[in-house]
Amino acid sequence: MTFAAHIARYRWWVGPAVCALMVLLALPAVRAQTPHAVAATPWVELIKVEGTINPAVNDYIESSLADACGRGAAALVIELDTPGGLLSSTQRIVRNLMNAPLPVIVYVAPTGATAASAGTFITEAGNIAAMAPGTTIGAAHPVEMTGSGMQGEVSKKIENFTTSFARGIAHERGRNQQWMEAAVRQSAAIGDDEALEKHVIDIVAPDLKNLLMQASGRTVKVAGKSVVLQLDGALVTPREMSTGQNLLNTLADPDLMYLFLIGGLLGIYFEFAHPGVFLPGVAGVICLVLALTSFQVLPINLSGLLLILLGVALLMLEVYVTTFGVFGIGGIIAFVLGSLFLINTGETNLTINRGIIAGAAAVLSAAILGLGFLVIRDRRGAATTGREGLIGMIGEVRDPIAPGAPGNLFVHGEIWRAISSEPLAPGMRAEITEVRGLELRVRPAGQNRIEAGKSSSV
Repeated sequence: MTFAAHIARYRWWVGPAVCALMVLLALPAVRAQTPHAVAATPWVELIKVEGTINPAVNDYIESSLADACGRGAAALVIELDTPGGLLSSTQRIVRNLMNAPLPVIVYVAPTGATAASAGTFITEAGNIAAMAPGTTIGAAHPVEMTGSGMQGEVSKKIENFTTSFARGIAHERGRNQQWMEAAVRQSAAIGDDEALEKHVIDIVAPDLKNLLMQASGRTVKVAGKSVVLQLDGALVTPREMSTGQNLLNTLADPDLMYLFLIGGLLGIYFEFAHPGVFLPGVAGVICLVLALTSFQVLPINLSGLLLILLGVALLMLEVYVTTFGVFGIGGIIAFVLGSLFLINTGETNLTINRGIIAGAAAVLSAAILGLGFLVIRDRRGAATTGREGLIGMIGEVRDPIAPGAPGNLFVHGEIWRAISSEPLAPGMRAEITEVRGLELRVRPAGQNRIEAGKSSSV
């Protein structure tokens, strides 16, 4: 059969085959155009930072920058509300924002939010710094450690370093360097309108949509290149903290860390005071592990921790050693001082609530001294079991007992061989006065000697 005959035979399939071939050839072009079609509607990634600035927040921002850049976001928006945090974490966050591969907008929101202390540096590090109405920024003075001499010199050096750090950020972003210095040296704090007027921030926006509209068309520097923002009407994609980041962020609360530490010490002490209960010991170990985890993200002062342990040890010794309150008072003083010094305030503005410290000192002292008193009372009390516990108990004579003629006595559910210097008839009650091996010495028990709960039933 000739080629022409084959074409004539299968002419009904030629048209559909040609159409299918054209579609297959056109697919790569369609795929190539798809990203451009999606890019026509820009989108931004939104993360929310609430609470203290700590390593978990730093990891959250760092991973969000990588995610937003990798997925082609037009910008990363950080909604910020913080009272401050660790200077070390703040420095890493600022470094990441200053070298971010995409535009970063830091938005102090919602209304009533603050960007205090560490939050001031993070806000200024953004390509666009914005605030919602009714928000505050400032008070970035580093917390000074109390003392004199060398500590005073160290505080001055920290203040000078922080001032230089703040001015460098403002200079790089083209904002008010003088005010940033005042925020560090004088703890200056201002509201949104004044911040805009003094060119501390770039935008005051009531909501995120309005913020993106105002930011659109502005030119920012990203990785050394000028980029014009096109964010009006951009889609917003929220990104939450991972489970691990969220847990670490929660444990970075100084008050929570302190409560875990005290709970752990109490639980372990209770387990040693009452062995075999198990639950307080297990709970105490869990609390101590969580407290140690918090130690990894908070600047802990070792001397403060040692003072707390010393205070607990002195309170425990007060129970067993008669010092007329010397160990007890010393333990409370050491515990309170250690609690005040536990957080290294030279590295953060975070502190433990003074009310929690006072309550913990009272509860810990009462618990240790109270449990110790109960343990000592039990140990010093009269024996109620064994041979010593039989002395003073009342039994019933089962067989006649006479001088030189032992008989049987029913006491504590058992039959004992008993002797007496006075005759005792069956059915009479006898009081045990001495235990000699397996033999009891008894005497007649008058009704005035019979105690409730000690009489034996037949």
